[in-house]
Amino acid sequence: MSMSIADYLSGFPAFIAHFVLAIGYLVAYIAIYTAVTRHDELKLIRAGNIAAAIALGGSILGFAQPLASSVEHSLSIVDNALWAMVSLVIQIAVYLLIKLVFPNLNDRISNGEVGPAIIFAALSIAAGQIAAAAMST
Repeated sequence: MSMSIADYLSGFPAFIAHFVLAIGYLVAYIAIYTAVTRHDELKLIRAGNIAAAIALGGSILGFAQPLASSVEHSLSIVDNALWAMVSLVIQIAVYLLIKLVFPNLNDRISNGEVGPAIIFAALSIAAGQIAAAAMST
């Protein structure tokens, strides 16, 4: 049985819907995350602050992993939106918990200290990976 181009493209509207939703959540996450932190990551990154780039990059990856899992395992666009919101809340909570352990994290990242930025990025990515795995059960 051969498949026509129309058969292959039948899933395209769902792809677009899930993709646009995920990109929207990613943009929202970055906006919320950068509002929650006390420093302007994008300004710091533009000024060459590598620590800010590492921290923001790790946080984005930590959010993107469960977001991708949400897209992959969702039963509908509404299901995807709900799990994406859960992912967003989890990643912001991870940031707040890490700040309890490293209360001067923002200052150290603003000052360009790479060590705290790397551990923050690693913990963000680890939490995202765990959240992504938990969504697939």
